[in-house]
Amino acid sequence: MTKKITYAAVGDNYYTKDPIKKLAQTAARKTASNPKASGFSEVSATRGESAYVFKIGQQYFASVVEGLGTKNLIADAMRRITGKTYYDVIGYDTVATIINDLVSVGAKPLVVHAYWAIEDNSWLQDNQRMKDFIRGWHDACKFSGAVWGGGETPTLKGIIVPQTVDLGGSAVGIIKSEKRLITDQSLKIDDKIVLIKSKGVNANGISLARAVAKKLPAGYGTKMKSGKLYGDDLLTKTNIYAKLVQDLLDAGIDIHYISNITGHGLRKIMRARKNFTYVIEKLFAPQEIFNFIQEYAGINDYEMYQTFNMGQDYAIFINQRDVKKAQEIITKNNFQSLDAGYVSRGPRQVILKSKNITFTAETLNLR
Repeated sequence: MTKKITYAAVGDNYYTKDPIKKLAQTAARKTASNPKASGFSEVSATRGESAYVFKIGQQYFASVVEGLGTKNLIADAMRRITGKTYYDVIGYDTVATIINDLVSVGAKPLVVHAYWAIEDNSWLQDNQRMKDFIRGWHDACKFSGAVWGGGETPTLKGIIVPQTVDLGGSAVGIIKSEKRLITDQSLKIDDKIVLIKSKGVNANGISLARAVAKKLPAGYGTKMKSGKLYGDDLLTKTNIYAKLVQDLLDAGIDIHYISNITGHGLRKIMRARKNFTYVIEKLFAPQEIFNFIQEYAGINDYEMYQTFNMGQDYAIFINQRDVKKAQEIITKNNFQSLDAGYVSRGPRQVILKSKNITFTAETLNLR
């Protein structure tokens, strides 16, 4: 029998990590009164969300910090196979992970800061890789409408593995009026759930995907049924939703909530605090890459859908009357969407009807 490869087994166990996050949030709440002396206040409903919001006068600002994870290690391995650096994708995707969290609260991106930690300066001396990386970072900032404000490149000998890099960054955005602020306070029964199709794996579940590569006859160079190389498909660029969210708000779409489906997979659909049941009747078929991973990891649908996005990138919660108009705007932004489900009265859980899967509240214990 093939030994299963689970996300927890390769070192990312949410049942260990999530309680620490909750502990940190408890401590963080105790600092909430500090900003009042400076004339601004936090929006408490955003504590524990993908982005944190604070108010200055009549305007709201959002901030976020995010990291890419280990996707760059796949780029390094694929370069040895194909000769391409793939770091245009790595730069772009690092910004995408930051921006997609930021805009989930309705923020228009203003500034992105970079954090690139290296073992020593030799990592910076690969000219082609650096040109590609900087181009990818620039292009993602440009597409997001944000200025690249600067960053930090610490040399961390003894912490960072030689010839690798730890990539992340932060961003600040503006929410120009309260009616454009998106929190779970607006979420209600009978809201429709619109799902947007992903391009692929993005930056989550990569540790599991890398473990699968170790089992393959040619590693990342293994061909899938389509003829694509496994590593090439893992390095597909991530969608960025900054413009889309602003277009929806500009069109008067009343967005009640957004869930960026990243870590925790489709459990993220129930990230809101409210005790509702989230019923998903339709799903995009997973791209080939997910089926390939599942086959070689030897795991069931439940494990896959709680680890990866499985073809669903963003969940947008809106009124029934806004669904058609919202989907037209999504299409104009060159994304695909599904009128996928609805919010129902009941215990906090996600029901994926077509997969006969239910994720209960206990499986997403973030706050």
